Amino acid sequence: MENDKYQPKPDDRSDNVEKLQEMIDNTIENMEEAEEAMEFSEGEQKEKISEKNERRRQSLEGMREEIKDEANAQENRYE
Repeated sequence: MENDKYQPKPDDRSDNVEKLQEMIDNTIENMEEAEEAMEFSEGEQKEKISEKNERRRQSLEGMREEIKDEANAQENRYE
């Protein structure tokens, strides 16, 4: 059975909440560093940093919602 060796790995979602939380922590750290960089920036560069941080805020909202979904799924044993 040659096809047996090409079977996909089972979906292991057991640590998704932890991974998402780490992503949130990293995103917040990046936002803080960008805010510090804005103090030394001007004009277009300052605007780009601000826009990027706004996108990061939106991403954080999505990641937080995903954490809620994953936590609920874990409680319900992924049913």
